[in-house]
Amino acid sequence: MWLKYFVIFVLFSVSIKGQDDGLPPDVETIETNVSNAEPDFGKPIPVEDTPNGVSPVNPNYDPMTSDTAPPDTDQRGGGTPYTITEARLAEIRKHMMYPFFDKGGSDNNLGDFQKDIQSSIPQVHKNLNFQLPFFGFRYNYTRVSVNGYLEFSDPPPNYDYPLVFPIKEWPKKNDPAFIGIFFSRCRIGNLRDGDVDQRTPGVYFRMERDLRTRQDRMGVEIRERLKWDIREGVIGSDTFDPKHAVIVTWKNVSFTGGFANAKYKTNTFQMVLATDEVFTYAMFNYLNLDWTSHTEAGGDSQNGEGGVSAFVGFNAGNGTRSYEYNPYSQASVIRDLTSVGFGNGFKGRHIFRIDEDILLGSCNKDIDGANLPLKFAPESGNMLGGTVVNITGPCFNLNDRIRCKFDVSNEVFGYVVDKNRAICVQPQLFAEGWVNLQIAVNSESFKWKGKYYVESPSSATQKIFFKDMKYHEKSPSELKITWEKQNLTTNENANIRISLWGYRETTMKPVFVYITDIADSVQNIGEYTIVPSQYRTRVNQFLTDIKFGFLQINLTESIKVNTYTTTQTNIELTPVVWSRPIPLGWYFQFQWENQYGKNWPKVLCDDWLRTDRYLKNFAHELAQCPCTVEQALADKGRFMPDFDCDKDSNPICYYNNQALHCVKTGSPTLEGSEQQCCYDKNGFLMLSYDQQWGSSPRRCHNLGKMPYNEATKVPTLSQWFNDMVPKYLCCLWQEEQAVGCETLRFERRPTQDCVAYQAPGIAGVYGDPHFVTFDDVEYTFNGKGEFALVKSVTQTDNLEIQGRFEQIDPNAYGEVRATQLTSVVAKGNNTIAIEVRRRPLDSRWRYRLDVIADNRRLYFDRPSLKFQHFQGVTIYTPTYILNQSEVIIMFDNGAGMEVVDNQGFMSARVFLPWSFINKTIGLFGNWSFNKEDDFTLPDGSRAAIVSNINDMERVYNDFGSKWMLDDVLDPQKGRALFHREFGRTSATYNNKTFKPQFLMTPEDFIPANRSADIKRTYEICPLRMYECYYDYAMTLDRDLAHYTKNYKATIYQYKETTRTKVVSCGVLETPRFGRKSTFLFVPGTKVTYECIQEFVLVGDQRRECQADGTWNIPEYGYTYCLRQQEYSQRQAGLASGIIMAILIPLILLFVYLAYRFLQKRQKEKEAEKLEEQQFMDQQRRAHEAATKKLTEAEYASEDEDSNVTSTGAKETTVY
Repeated sequence: MWLKYFVIFVLFSVSIKGQDDGLPPDVETIETNVSNAEPDFGKPIPVEDTPNGVSPVNPNYDPMTSDTAPPDTDQRGGGTPYTITEARLAEIRKHMMYPFFDKGGSDNNLGDFQKDIQSSIPQVHKNLNFQLPFFGFRYNYTRVSVNGYLEFSDPPPNYDYPLVFPIKEWPKKNDPAFIGIFFSRCRIGNLRDGDVDQRTPGVYFRMERDLRTRQDRMGVEIRERLKWDIREGVIGSDTFDPKHAVIVTWKNVSFTGGFANAKYKTNTFQMVLATDEVFTYAMFNYLNLDWTSHTEAGGDSQNGEGGVSAFVGFNAGNGTRSYEYNPYSQASVIRDLTSVGFGNGFKGRHIFRIDEDILLGSCNKDIDGANLPLKFAPESGNMLGGTVVNITGPCFNLNDRIRCKFDVSNEVFGYVVDKNRAICVQPQLFAEGWVNLQIAVNSESFKWKGKYYVESPSSATQKIFFKDMKYHEKSPSELKITWEKQNLTTNENANIRISLWGYRETTMKPVFVYITDIADSVQNIGEYTIVPSQYRTRVNQFLTDIKFGFLQINLTESIKVNTYTTTQTNIELTPVVWSRPIPLGWYFQFQWENQYGKNWPKVLCDDWLRTDRYLKNFAHELAQCPCTVEQALADKGRFMPDFDCDKDSNPICYYNNQALHCVKTGSPTLEGSEQQCCYDKNGFLMLSYDQQWGSSPRRCHNLGKMPYNEATKVPTLSQWFNDMVPKYLCCLWQEEQAVGCETLRFERRPTQDCVAYQAPGIAGVYGDPHFVTFDDVEYTFNGKGEFALVKSVTQTDNLEIQGRFEQIDPNAYGEVRATQLTSVVAKGNNTIAIEVRRRPLDSRWRYRLDVIADNRRLYFDRPSLKFQHFQGVTIYTPTYILNQSEVIIMFDNGAGMEVVDNQGFMSARVFLPWSFINKTIGLFGNWSFNKEDDFTLPDGSRAAIVSNINDMERVYNDFGSKWMLDDVLDPQKGRALFHREFGRTSATYNNKTFKPQFLMTPEDFIPANRSADIKRTYEICPLRMYECYYDYAMTLDRDLAHYTKNYKATIYQYKETTRTKVVSCGVLETPRFGRKSTFLFVPGTKVTYECIQEFVLVGDQRRECQADGTWNIPEYGYTYCLRQQEYSQRQAGLASGIIMAILIPLILLFVYLAYRFLQKRQKEKEAEKLEEQQFMDQQRRAHEAATKKLTEAEYASEDEDSNVTSTGAKETTVY
């Protein structure tokens, strides 16, 4: 007999001894049929002890079902690697409850049983020795309570029912942080004779740490079971790999206040926590619920029914946030928790993600309404479509008809995967930003709703990569592309198709079209080489007008989705990945050459130029570029980093070569255009007149313009069609000096110089708190509550910015009678209110600031979500900020706000364009360049400006307190815009009776016996900086003093940058075929011109920028470059001209002289002829006279003869 008992004792001892826990000898590597499996899933996983984990003593030991725990030494590693089969994984996942033990282990043979938890000791403290993120906080300990929760901070002394969290009286009354699976007053119950599970009633606690490196069977099986339960049970957890786990089981617990036999009315439930120290998931397993409420909450003493049921949910503590699991918590339907949930197909299993926000991973069939919360993952997708969206909300039946509606697009049909999950594939959406995602089940209305973020194609997560920049070239020899093959499937033998898609705007209706297949049925190996010459013979007759497009990769055969609860396999999905937009010269080059000739870039460029000239001018609406990069970085309201050329995240700057940094306008203009300003290494604006890499305005904004489905208004696509394509056609695929390129640079997209740039006005608040107005008035105002910082109500410039100020925590000597900025909210022209709130100190490990928009918290921790756009407002965090400690808000009217947090101390700076001058009131004053009117009151009257630092009480009473806000609209001040939650109102924060410390000099309010503190104040703070003195002396916090100095210096640095006058001489064009010695345009700049080879400079060789902002007047006229041949011809022509200029006058003179000579000769001839005529006339007359005399003489002779005859005498006439 003794031998028999000895053998039994030995067998028992060995069975509880350790990790000799056995597995059938057919152990082999697991292969999963789950599409989201990790690539390394199925590799051998170590286990200790004998090969294959088989115990020589008890080969049937199963840690998942046994009541005997393996010893803790098993977690230390060593032994033979253990591998788990697919069959084994499926087997252990069939159990709803995770293992808990009341025997074995290394602690008094009690396993996980917590013997210290009794009626007198309701909870025990547990050190986790790892970080457990929960509700924004992070803990390395917990307290396990018999009352159905894990606690992380102290509770109040008593509770009122029904329970309301967070505790409104906090901090006067404790507000505990807890995870409540069944928060009630419990006691350990009794077993019934018929109970199948005869393990000891009570609370069980088990930790499984370092699961990723564990080699023992228990660790491996817990890790794999948890991993796949979470991955398949919660959408968006596809890559979760648990690192640590906590299993807490409340077995057969009853309610307090009941009769003795009431201890047989028991509940059994289990909480499983899994974390990788970043993400945390909570699994609630409800095995049995026989009672709902304890007697203090109104439950009866016999059955624990009636009154207020147990609270189920989560509380973040410290007066912050809570989540109540409705409709079950504190309601009679709490019993239904055992029959709903359907996590992993189990009734009674409910899964939550709890690290930052509480996200329900299980369906909820017991709620109804018009706006029910829809959970889905991923929360964003590429505008081009194809994103597979997993949806949780309503409980689905396999035959349900699911209709999904994204934004205002046509509805698409989804697929039911299991009770908890359905799938919808996002269609192509011409939209961007947050849009509505709604689903309807069968004939129901679309009552399940959520917000889905549509990523523009240029900012969407990049999933197809080019190994080099050859895709920019006109005719590359090959293009090598890569992609993450697991984004499509884990099947190594799957085939894919690579296709090409394009976009055009030939009518008002934009068109996104399929062009051709690049490759079909090629293996999904993650890379492919495209050889453009293979497409030489392709003919796309009606598609050659398409100049840019996208590569798409999808599976040749659809994936069949198997569910956990059914063998249904008729759900088929085709995952799709897209490239970024790319030019299509490499594909269409052969067709364009056949159609337009070898110089097809010029033909296409000319065609684009001709078309663009018919479009409306847009440049006059754009904001002027700042002259320097410092000014651009300081203009937070109008300019944000350019995605394609950002000094912090993307310094490649392909389109703006040699640029240091580029900025662009954050919101589209009324016409939907965008300004771009790029800066060189000297920090000055790069002009397109000088080089093709200069800044260029854009007809279309990357964010598009409402409505997004019209030409020139589609996000990214319209900008590429109208502004990026011509860069290729006219410049990148031609010479820089090509006529088309110069026409693009000088006429169609010229840089707007900075001559007319107007820097913004800046005001800020920081420290304890101290204010600097737009007109540089400095003062301290320690109001407690919500106040108006800036208010401007005009038709075009409507802006409200408000701040919340709360009292600073006590220092070592007690209460600190001062406040600090804890939240700001801003609202512009018809925009939603954007609130930026400081997070509690202990919840700042991941995010420093909360951003709340449209009653939702926003996160900027993914590249595609770094910049988020709402109607009229853009919000972003700088690319180098990973902890959300700096948030910038930009409104479409040019106003902006920057909120910065360091060590819990906030500063807000406001940036306003000149259109707000004389339109602002509030604590930041009236911006009028006149300090005297900064203390304008809500009624329009003015308080006197205070210049004495010890007269801040008058500022408090006469000015600051007048701007306190509440939730009731005041026509002069407006109403508080802050997001309200958990019953808090403006009255929660406003305290009109609060009296701060008005004295500003440390010696005036620090007692004389604390001389060391006074001395320390002056050691820490710079000379004559009263803000730093005051802040340190009040709080004794060196960090606050440091950041007070830092924040004030930053505000004045911004002011100095914006007020530094940069005189610009404006554009001085670089001559065609020439170069300039410098591209600078500030006074004193001397520019020397020279021409490239075979060209000759004509005109002034040097120009100088003068102090008055003008270029000196050229002495020799306009400067340009001529080809040598043309110059020689011109010189020869000039020489010929000179010669001709000399000869022609001489010839003319000779002709003139000859003419005069001939004229003189003619006159002489005429005179001679006249004289001759006169002589002839005289002769004629003389002859006539002679004749007449002769006749008379003859008559006289006759008479004489007659007389002679008588006298004998005769008269003779002589001639």
